[in-house]
Amino acid sequence: MPPKSLSSPYAAVFIDFENVYYFLKNHFHDPPDLNDYVLDIIRSLREELSKKGLDSLISYAYADFERLATAPQGALYLMGVSTRNVLGTDHKNAADMQLCIDAMEVMYTRPDIGTFVLVAGDRDYIPVLQHLRRQARQVLVAGFREAVSGDLLQNIGADHFLDARDLLSHERVQQLEKRRAERQRIIEEGRRLREQGLPSPQAPGAAPRAPMPTTARPPGLRVTEEVADFATYRRLDTEDERRTLGCIISEFQKLEAKQQRRVRDLWLGPFMRVLTDELTELTDFERRDLLNKLRDAGAIRIEKREGEPHPFSVIILNYNHPDVLELQPSEEKEGQA
Repeated sequence: MPPKSLSSPYAAVFIDFENVYYFLKNHFHDPPDLNDYVLDIIRSLREELSKKGLDSLISYAYADFERLATAPQGALYLMGVSTRNVLGTDHKNAADMQLCIDAMEVMYTRPDIGTFVLVAGDRDYIPVLQHLRRQARQVLVAGFREAVSGDLLQNIGADHFLDARDLLSHERVQQLEKRRAERQRIIEEGRRLREQGLPSPQAPGAAPRAPMPTTARPPGLRVTEEVADFATYRRLDTEDERRTLGCIISEFQKLEAKQQRRVRDLWLGPFMRVLTDELTELTDFERRDLLNKLRDAGAIRIEKREGEPHPFSVIILNYNHPDVLELQPSEEKEGQA
């Protein structure tokens, strides 16, 4: 008897709407008509499945729709997509859990569905994808490559991945990339001007800003007794290294705000979970390698400590490193001068 995925022409599509929406919002700097881009991707996905001989009998979209800037439920309904409004939290939205529950329910109650399509990218979906495949279902994943977990992509295989860029027209992709390039240019220019103690450039269309006093960057580096414990300084080479360092600094700042005191170290285990959500496109190995590169550049130190019932590791931040000084808020830099 052939597997269900080969004998059935029917598919179920589960769309983590927030995953796509917030990737577009953050990666391309909040482009106008955000919902239209997501709807175009969903429409093109259904057409692509049809070309493969698959009929999308079931289509669900998940989001805390009340948090979105504009409501796309009406447009989704006209496309034949049922919406699932799930309330989010500050840490992890509930869409992932509800999507997995619905996928399991469809698998057990609809034996005629041979293909499951997830428009999502979190590594949390790996267990449900593996279970579906063990039940002889074909599983496809669609999403932006940068927003899809490297672990999930490695698990599903490149042949079963549909890049969302290929589901948008060339003109739409060009619009997004042009916007991102322009915003990145403004950010880099702002960083260069801040280093010179000058005001940052203003984004096109932004409201006029009141002039702000400028302060010169403190000459040299602040020397502490910890300097000798870090590797010899070098500047970071890649954007991923800077993103990882920025994530570490952000976690230190959260701890200090919560504890109302200077924090000396950050637990490595919990931080790796934070970094997984920040750099979803990378595998665990690649994320750990980034920490090693920060250590070798003298930006951090990783220290193992004895504990009960098990030893644990912590990250110690080098506040003297030039990239750390750049990535810290300006008021903190002034306070360290």
